[in-house]
Amino acid sequence: MTAPAVLSEAASVLCLLSIVVMPCAAAGLALINTGLGRSRNAAHAMLSALCVLGVAAVAYCAIGFSLQSYPGREAHALLVGGKPWDWMAAEPLFFRGVSFDMSPASLAALFGMFAAGLAAMIPLGSGADRWRLGAACASAALLSGLVYPLFAHWVWGGGWLAQLGAYYGLGRGFLDAGGSGAIQALGGLAALSIAWILGPRRGKYNNEHMPVAIPGHNAVLVLFGCLLAWIGWTGLNSAGALLFAGPPVRPPLVVANTTLAAICASLAAAAITRIRFGKPDASLCANGWVAGLVASSAACASVRPALAMSIGLVAGALVVFSVEWLEFRLTLDDPGGAVSVHALGGIWGILAAGLFSAAPGQWLAQFTGIATLLGFVLPLVYALNWLLDRVYPQRVPPQGERQGLDLHELGAGAYPEFMSHNDDLWQR
Repeated sequence: MTAPAVLSEAASVLCLLSIVVMPCAAAGLALINTGLGRSRNAAHAMLSALCVLGVAAVAYCAIGFSLQSYPGREAHALLVGGKPWDWMAAEPLFFRGVSFDMSPASLAALFGMFAAGLAAMIPLGSGADRWRLGAACASAALLSGLVYPLFAHWVWGGGWLAQLGAYYGLGRGFLDAGGSGAIQALGGLAALSIAWILGPRRGKYNNEHMPVAIPGHNAVLVLFGCLLAWIGWTGLNSAGALLFAGPPVRPPLVVANTTLAAICASLAAAAITRIRFGKPDASLCANGWVAGLVASSAACASVRPALAMSIGLVAGALVVFSVEWLEFRLTLDDPGGAVSVHALGGIWGILAAGLFSAAPGQWLAQFTGIATLLGFVLPLVYALNWLLDRVYPQRVPPQGERQGLDLHELGAGAYPEFMSHNDDLWQR
C-alpha cells in the first residue's frame, strides 16, 4: 500500500474532521456492549469503555506511535534477500517527533490514537459481565502500546506487509484502507483471547454443556449504538483512505461504500433470522450492521458500491451463523459478538479487498496479512493476556459476578430504582 507524501490543504482539513468524528464509533460500540450485557453490569460496561479509551490513548502516545510511525520516516529494517524489510519504526516517545502541523504524519498520529482506542475496546464485548476493570485497562495498555502499533506499522507505516507489492509484485501490497485488519480483526482476535482466558459466564452452559440464552437487557441502547457506530465509521474509513490508501481518494465513494455495506449486512441478518426463527432478531441484526461496517473498511476506497453491497451481504450472513457456531460448537461465551463481528468480519473484509481487486497478486498479499494475524498476532496477544492473568487475575470472583460488577467494583448500580435481575443464582 502506498500512502500520499503530501495532502492538499482541503484534504488535510477533511482528514482532520473525519478523525474528529471517529470517537462516535467508540461510543457506538460502548452502547452496543452495554445493551447486550446484563442490567447489573451496565455502568461498569460504560465506565470500562471510557477507561480503556483513555488508557489506550496514553499508551499509544507514550509508546505506540514510536513503533508505528508513517511511511518515509525513520525505521528499523532487516536485510532479507538483499532487500530492506521494514519491521518497526524508530520514532521518539511521547509524540516528540511529531510537529502536529497538519502534515500526513501528524494526522496519522492523531488517527492512530483513536484507532488504538477502538481496537482496545473490542475485547470488552467478549469479556462482558465478568472482566475486571483494572485488568481490562492493563490489557488495553498492552494492546495499544505494543501489539496494535507493531501490526499497524507493517500495514500503514511502510512496513513489510506494505512492501509486498514493491518487492514481490503482489498487487499494491497489503490493502487495508480503513482498518479491517489493523483495527478490527486485531481487536477481534484479542477478544477471542479474552473469551478463552476468562471462560464462560456462570450459568451460560448447563450440565449437558448446552448454552443457555442470556439476552441483553436493553435493545434500544444496542440499536442506537449502531447509528453512532455508522457515523464514526464514515470518519474512520474516510480518514484512513486519505492517509493510507494513496491517490486518488474519493471520500463520497468511501461514505457510500461504508453505508451500503452496513445496510446490506443488517438486512442479510434480518432475512436469515426471519427465515430460521420466524422473526428478525434485533441483536443479530445489530451485530450484522457492525460486521458490515467492519468488512467495508479494507476496500472502502477501492471498490464500487455494488461490490460493497456484496461485501456487506456476506458479512451479515457470516455473523448469524458464526455466533451460533462459536456458542454451540466451541462453547465460547461472547456476549457482544465481538469475535464474530470484528475478527471474522475483519478477515472477510481483508479477503474481499483482494478478491475484488484487479491488481495481479493482490489476493496473495491479503492472504499474507491474514496469515500474519492468525499466526503471529493471535498467539502474541493471547500470551500477553495469559501472562497478565497470572500476575493480576482478570476475572471477577464468583460472588462479584453474582452480585453484578456495578455493585462489586463501583459500589452503585446503573438503575438504582429497579431491581437487577436475579435469573442466574444458578446451577453452578
